[in-house]
Amino acid sequence: MQILNIAGYKFITLDHLSELRLSLLDQCKILSLKGTILLGPEGTNITLAGKLADVEAFKTYLNMQPDFSDIAFKESYSAVQPFKRLKVKVKKEIITFRQPEIHPETQRAPAISPQQFKEWLDQGRELTILDTRNDYEIEFGTFIGATQLHIQDFSEFPQATKSLSTDKPIVMFCTGGVRCEKAGLHLLNKGFSEVYQLDGGILNYFAIVGGAHYTGACFVFDERVALQPNLQPITQ
Repeated sequence: MQILNIAGYKFITLDHLSELRLSLLDQCKILSLKGTILLGPEGTNITLAGKLADVEAFKTYLNMQPDFSDIAFKESYSAVQPFKRLKVKVKKEIITFRQPEIHPETQRAPAISPQQFKEWLDQGRELTILDTRNDYEIEFGTFIGATQLHIQDFSEFPQATKSLSTDKPIVMFCTGGVRCEKAGLHLLNKGFSEVYQLDGGILNYFAIVGGAHYTGACFVFDERVALQPNLQPITQ
């Protein structure tokens, strides 16, 4: 397993995006990294892969940037490079939601750690477990008993949850956490009183507590297709 894969995000107000794009692009090229970096006025979303030393060098570079020094990355290893190319893009949103009143760079819905979530599931606590992902992702696996919204794109989440009704606490999750940063705020704005986002998403849950209460694998947006609870591709 020679390739280190990292995924992380941070919601923070950014400007000088064109200059920032060029500096990050240059660093990735120097280090022969592949994957995607999205930049926007609301922050950054990073998924990259490369040789261990090169990825660690990139993380060191980020740590020297005040805006990015505290990004928490989910890590996994693979035998081959799972990305075909490098893309560093500037977009209006780093995760498209089309709800301009939502500002995760200034506020955050409550988060629940993987350990706490597993404990609640172990206890059989009454919860609405909400999968915020798309149908094609859920086909590979999800938490047992999760509510599915049957959406094809995350921007459909607000419409799909109009009929959501529950008097139980909601724990929502996605692959790595970035979608829930917006989805959680949306539900709070719509009057749901107790909403939690699974901190770091499914991948962080796998890394910390394994596959308890989860069935199947987790779809990822690269050539590995999906990861098992041991963070190994389903094809290996």
